[in-house]
Amino acid sequence: MVYEAYKQIDEISVQTSRTGCAQCKKRRIKHSIPCDFQSGFSEESSPLHPPKLPKHVSDSQSPGSFRPEKKTKPVITNGLDPGELHMGDLELLHQFVTQTCYTTSNKADSHELWRITVPKEGINHDFLMRGILAVAALHLSHLYPDRAVEYQHIANSHQDRALGPFQAAMTDMTESNCHAFFALSSLIVVYNFASPRTPGSLAFTYDSEDSTNWLAMIRGVNSILMPSWPWVQNGPLRGLLQPGVFDTSDTRLPKPADLQLRQLAELCESAIGGDEAVEAYKAAVKALRKCFAKIFTRSSVECEIGTAFTWPVEVPDKFIELLHARRPEALVILAHYCVVLHHLDKYWWLEGWAVHVMDSIYSELTESWREWIQWPSTMIARNERCLTWRPLSPNMLPTQTPGSMSTMSSG
Repeated sequence: MVYEAYKQIDEISVQTSRTGCAQCKKRRIKHSIPCDFQSGFSEESSPLHPPKLPKHVSDSQSPGSFRPEKKTKPVITNGLDPGELHMGDLELLHQFVTQTCYTTSNKADSHELWRITVPKEGINHDFLMRGILAVAALHLSHLYPDRAVEYQHIANSHQDRALGPFQAAMTDMTESNCHAFFALSSLIVVYNFASPRTPGSLAFTYDSEDSTNWLAMIRGVNSILMPSWPWVQNGPLRGLLQPGVFDTSDTRLPKPADLQLRQLAELCESAIGGDEAVEAYKAAVKALRKCFAKIFTRSSVECEIGTAFTWPVEVPDKFIELLHARRPEALVILAHYCVVLHHLDKYWWLEGWAVHVMDSIYSELTESWREWIQWPSTMIARNERCLTWRPLSPNMLPTQTPGSMSTMSSG
């Protein structure tokens, strides 16, 4: 029975049919059923020249084909051939999303933003992606000292290509690109701190045209972003912000730190340079007290880097001017801020900065003024983090006297 069935099929297949198409006849394929390829298929058709479909059949209706609905347009950056891989850049991106992203903050919830959201923004903004790669290259130079020069050169190249478009587009900040601006501004801070330092200098060495002071840089980033702050607060990177970072309701400090700030306040009262200079010094010390207290009393979920950088933002412009003039009072106040920087020494890109700035200040001051920086110098030399929070015993709290600048006040 089975044999007869197969025999019948074989007999049908060898019958010559008038319904076969020209292509089948040419290939001597004989069948007795209508051919599916009879319509719209010419002898000239080939794999390089596909057959023309009938006019009533659209691309999506072509037989044997399936084309998914196009929802998003693929992004091909820089006009590169999709078949060409730039392994060096891929190495840097891998470094950023597997290691570097975890070193920008102590806040665990911000790590995922740096690992996923920021690189995603970089796909649409070339200057941000360049900034990401630049910081990753500097991190690799820190991890592999034997290749430090190579990675630093790569980092400088990417940073140069990031800053040009960044500065050009700065005057056209919109709701769609402000998030990339915000991310790159933060990475610029990391990059400049991570760049090689010049001994005896308070400034960065990277930007040869404008040796920007690191305090001015932090202040500049803040002022650039202020117009777009409402957009950033409601955007994909809002988790990187720290609401209330400038508010200080708890101003407790351990006795040593409180005593030093009291002495600094007294020094300001007798400073030379006129009333404007005196007020600038006093404002800088007041902001330093708030910063000390915020570091000391902050919760574990608050970003210590953001907290530490409140002081450079809050000091008045006049103080920055006096600091650039190398006024000893301003340098002494800055030396006390190095205690805060020393708390951030665990971050690879801030490692050694407290010592670097303190050494530079020491070389600027005369012997009589160096006595004023003995306490912060000792704290750093002994690797003591006097602002690390711990439960305060009664003998650690400052004594509150009438009319004094108590650490339990908002002053």
